[in-house]
Amino acid sequence: MRYRLIALILLAFSVLTVGGPAVSQDTSKPDVKGLFLLTDYPAISVRPGTTATVSLRLQNYAMPPERLQISVSGVPQGWTSTVVGGGQPIEAVLPATNASVSFELRLDIPKDAALGTTNLTVTAKGASTVTLPVAISLVKDLPAKLTLTPALPELRGNSRSTFEYQLTIKNESGKRIVANLAATAPPNFEVSFTEQYGSQELNAVPLDANQSKDVKLKVRPPNTIGVGPQKIVARASAEDTTVTTDLGMEITGTPKIELSGKDGRLNAQATAGQETTIPVTVTNTGTSAAEAVEISGSAPGGWKVEADPKTIDRIPPNENKEVQLKFTPTAKAVAGDYVVTARANARGDSASQTFRVAVATSTQWGLIGMGIIGIALLVMFGAVMRYGRR
Repeated sequence: MRYRLIALILLAFSVLTVGGPAVSQDTSKPDVKGLFLLTDYPAISVRPGTTATVSLRLQNYAMPPERLQISVSGVPQGWTSTVVGGGQPIEAVLPATNASVSFELRLDIPKDAALGTTNLTVTAKGASTVTLPVAISLVKDLPAKLTLTPALPELRGNSRSTFEYQLTIKNESGKRIVANLAATAPPNFEVSFTEQYGSQELNAVPLDANQSKDVKLKVRPPNTIGVGPQKIVARASAEDTTVTTDLGMEITGTPKIELSGKDGRLNAQATAGQETTIPVTVTNTGTSAAEAVEISGSAPGGWKVEADPKTIDRIPPNENKEVQLKFTPTAKAVAGDYVVTARANARGDSASQTFRVAVATSTQWGLIGMGIIGIALLVMFGAVMRYGRR
């Protein structure tokens, strides 16, 4: 019995010895816990007479939610400090457990503020207190800083379109600068910068401190460009600062209409007063279908002219349709050569073709004329016979 008791004690001791280190390893990893007042940029440089903004956040790691009063100390006389959260002034924050609250410190600095560095302290105080030192350096000049923002960065059109991108250039520095403009485009593309309202081309624009201007970048692709996306890069630079923005264009197909006579013939013969038909071939040599193609014609005054059919719903690329151009010269048309024109209008393109028409007078009118002449001769002969005897 005594030996069994000793064995049980040794077994329990061995289990505790083996299990102890394993528990210690699992709990030896330190956990972050507490409240932290943070910013990405704890030291910034600004010019007198401007507004400086410091982005802050209060992080809660594994602590119960707590209301903390926010205050700023060390603000020089004449400066105005405002703590802003959610677009409005705030005095306190309450971060949830394992969450953060973001807010801003805005500083309005007078124009006559002395140059140098001012050290401020942001404090969040509740049951616990956390602080963050922030250094504000006042300098006379700052490096040039530009932004280039497109109103519509993606445009769509065919190869005959002129793409116009409206760009806003802003000088975010505290001094006057001249921003040079440039753009990179695929080969054979024409690019130019112009005023927002007007056609004057620009290579550069002057910008006062914190001023912005709108300009247009006009891009004209070559007519031979294929269907698909293209990339344009607009660029503005001043001193040692350069900003770029990517612009996209989607090139769509375009129809191209051509008219010709059947078998290449561009002439016809007609008789005065009689209807004549010219077969006309309408061909689409473009890269997209020609939709709602309207066919019409014109001829000398008094002639009747119309197409059959008058409208072609659709002509796919590299295909053609045949129409009949019907015209009737006036009955009194004088024999000779005339011009009849066929026209085609599609969405995005149009074409025309002229045909030379040789008009002959009708034989019917010739017989009528001969009959009139015969009657006149008979009347004359009768008159001579009657009055000649007297």
